[in-house]
Amino acid sequence: MSDKPDKRSTFPLPLSSVTGAARKGPAFAPARVVTPRVATPGVATPGVATPRVATPRVATPQTATRNAAGNGGQPNGGPNSANAYVARVVASPSKSHSDALLRSQPLPVVPPRPDMGVSDAIRRAMVARVARQGVRDTVVLGALETVQRHRFIEPALSAQAYIDASLPIGHNQTISRPYIVARMLEVLRNGAPLNRVLEIGTGCGYQAAVLSCIAKEVYSVERIRQLHELAKTNLRHLRIVNLRLHYGDGMLGLPQAAPFDGIILAAAGLEVPQALLEQLSVGGRLVAPVGAQVQHLQLITRTGKAEWMSETLEGCHFVPLRPGTV
Repeated sequence: MSDKPDKRSTFPLPLSSVTGAARKGPAFAPARVVTPRVATPGVATPGVATPRVATPRVATPQTATRNAAGNGGQPNGGPNSANAYVARVVASPSKSHSDALLRSQPLPVVPPRPDMGVSDAIRRAMVARVARQGVRDTVVLGALETVQRHRFIEPALSAQAYIDASLPIGHNQTISRPYIVARMLEVLRNGAPLNRVLEIGTGCGYQAAVLSCIAKEVYSVERIRQLHELAKTNLRHLRIVNLRLHYGDGMLGLPQAAPFDGIILAAAGLEVPQALLEQLSVGGRLVAPVGAQVQHLQLITRTGKAEWMSETLEGCHFVPLRPGTV
């Protein structure tokens, strides 16, 4: 171990070591103390930039709304600012009000159904089968061949579009068998042109489209609003000018467009509503399924101002006829 003193500095340093080192220079001068210049908010100080003091902005419902209106719908400070938050809170409606707004919104429009590669040959085969089942009216058969049935059902069911079966269209409703559609239209036409026809139960719109091919004017009423909207979507791309769709209670008919020389029902009641009988023109024909568990097609012809003649045809199966709208 060395006996020489340790030259390493120790802290704190003695005052003599500091003053002694200072005297070794050419001249001794006391250290210059610089006082920092502090800018006073709101007072101009030469050589010193005066900082801008931001005044706190308190968001209120009025200012948030006004800011949103004056900035293209964006509150001051962006979507995450305090103003935006207050605007969102103030603008939030109650649950009951939200439900009312939701109900008032138009239903979403469904795009037209795709072709799904269904060929015309399959549709012609369906028409040939219907003819073999006994339908002889060439006008009705031609209408069946013209309207593409697969565009009125769910794409998943397209492979079954031209079989002789009813298919679901939602809301516990069905699209009728091709044969029964053709048979009812043949009875309705009775070999003569149809001028004004009323359909009760638009459903997906398929029968209405076929009717538009054989009648001069077609009016169709649907009580289920979502089916009414679906039919409008399915029919829109066809641009049928002689077809009018109405949302309402089919059991009341459509008195503003009466009288009709043909009325057809796509739902079965225990009897035909009197309102429909009265909207039938003299000489006009009404075809409807009638019954509960056991149903039959019924043909009613109006023979006078207060006279109707009824005829029972073949058996059938339809969804029940109901009053009101949903």
